[in-house]
Amino acid sequence: MADAATRPSKPAISPGAWQEARGLIYAHRKRLSLGLVLLLVNRIAGFVLPASPKWVIDRVIGQHHPELLLPLALAAGAATLVQAVTGFGLSQILGVAAQRAITDMRRTVQAYVLRLPISYFDSTKSGILISRIMTDAEGIRNLVGTGLVQLIGGLLTGAAALVVLFVLNWRLTAIAILVLGCFGGGMAFAFTKLRPLFRERGKINAEVTGRLGETLGGIRIVKAYHAERSERLVFTRGANTLFRNIAATMTGISGVGSFATIIIGAIGILMILEGGHAVLTGVMTLGDLFMYAIFVGLVALPLINIASIGTQITEAFAGLDRIQEIRKLVTEDSDDGARAEVDEVRGDVVFEDVSFEYVPEKEVLKHVSFRAAPGSTTALVGSSGAGKSTLISLVLAFSRPKSGRIRVDGRDLAALRLAGYRRQLGVVLQDNFLFDGTIAE
Repeated sequence: MADAATRPSKPAISPGAWQEARGLIYAHRKRLSLGLVLLLVNRIAGFVLPASPKWVIDRVIGQHHPELLLPLALAAGAATLVQAVTGFGLSQILGVAAQRAITDMRRTVQAYVLRLPISYFDSTKSGILISRIMTDAEGIRNLVGTGLVQLIGGLLTGAAALVVLFVLNWRLTAIAILVLGCFGGGMAFAFTKLRPLFRERGKINAEVTGRLGETLGGIRIVKAYHAERSERLVFTRGANTLFRNIAATMTGISGVGSFATIIIGAIGILMILEGGHAVLTGVMTLGDLFMYAIFVGLVALPLINIASIGTQITEAFAGLDRIQEIRKLVTEDSDDGARAEVDEVRGDVVFEDVSFEYVPEKEVLKHVSFRAAPGSTTALVGSSGAGKSTLISLVLAFSRPKSGRIRVDGRDLAALRLAGYRRQLGVVLQDNFLFDGTIAE
């Protein structure tokens, strides 16, 4: 057994998730680019109001230029209007892009799941699959919606604000950057720890949902065998496991937020000490100090947003990881390209020495051979568990024989395209299922 220290660790984000994310971003690149432009315009306009106090304090009040009040007020009002318009456009453009991406993802994953073999559905709770299709896809809104754009825009805004801070007081800003570097390292460490929790939460939620669906779907069996207490205990254990995961996640997120608050406070303390000294020595004016304080807020706000948005993007990648697990499964029609098309089926079915097993080394059918001629009626008689349903599943190509061969109209069933073959079949299963919809649907 490989030593734990030498065992390769699982990458923080799987290559499949990265590839999926890049594909999503590329598919919606136009809306994302437009959203980024709007966000940059929004953030540039947001610099006008924070810069106004310097002019009011130093020029209007300090140098007695009251004629500047009206231009400053008009500039601030225009900038506010630009922010309002671009903010509305940003939410509309990226909101629509996110919902469209979620819909496309759900549609493609659902279509892929329907192509998986019956054996997968037999071994997987339906609630897990529903969670993969509906819940895991929801997280990508943070990649193609406002999340990623706000993250990039916040970083650019912070960088621009840092340039202004350097101009106002380079010494104070250099110290602040060192503090921000510590924050960046802490954030990277926190996200490394949080991502497995988000990934595990999706699995736990799917398991609990799947078991709950089985309990409610089989409520008659539950009541008939007086199993309410047992099912209640199973659900309680699952719910408590989910609670512990969520509690741990909330603790991590709260820690990230508190760390961001400490960093912001540290920068504020530095600003009071160094900034106050700079004003007293004449290095900075009072207006410069006011402007510096406001622009520190413009740097701090992206830090807070990074803590929130980064967590959401981490959750999105965890969902993409789980979706990739589905996409890696081999579909039952994966080899249809090399199989023969089926035009018409007469119904001559021949089993030639067919054996089959659901579990390795436990054969359900052993060397079965028979022929069902076209136009005839073939009755399969036997006790429960004898393999009657298994034979029908093999004819329907729901399963493949372990050995032997099934011929349909003289052709090997394994060499026929599934879609074309099944279109020729009429089936009445022993378990009836009614869809909730109209006859037309």
